[in-house]
Amino acid sequence: MIWYGLLVAAVAAERVGELFVARRNERWSLARGAVEAGQGHYPAMVALHAGLLVGCPVEVWLADRPFVPALAWPMVAVLAGAQALRWWCIVTLGSRWNTRVIVVPGLPLVARGPYRVLRHPNYVAVVAEGVALPLVHTAWVTAIVFTLANAAVLAVRIRCENRALAAVPASLTSAPA
Repeated sequence: MIWYGLLVAAVAAERVGELFVARRNERWSLARGAVEAGQGHYPAMVALHAGLLVGCPVEVWLADRPFVPALAWPMVAVLAGAQALRWWCIVTLGSRWNTRVIVVPGLPLVARGPYRVLRHPNYVAVVAEGVALPLVHTAWVTAIVFTLANAAVLAVRIRCENRALAAVPASLTSAPA
């Protein structure tokens, strides 16, 4: 159980690192006239993600969930892949990446890296992580609750993001690199 707590703590530390990157990028964007959308759903998204990080070890501890290697190791691989995809998104978007929906007017849409294939690749990483992190230690209730709640939040978030990105003229979409 201790190693699982350390794994969840490492994911939480990575999230804190993301928040520092996002804050820096927010300042960069706002200095260029950026517009933020979707402030209303942001607190729910933050609470949901915090709940995932708390729910995983709490369920394992309270329900005495077993460690099942045949499930755990594939889930560790999925979790690692999700983190790699998330950071590929962050690096690809550079100063434009954020945990909030912030769009700098006049900048072209990004159509390189994982964005060549998917419109919202970071959300694929979020979904994979939301399933994998709890299942590393068979916290299946947390996995189900997070997945269902996350589907509702992502439905709102993706609509909001699509509306914000639709304001960018098609002629400004960057060519794949």
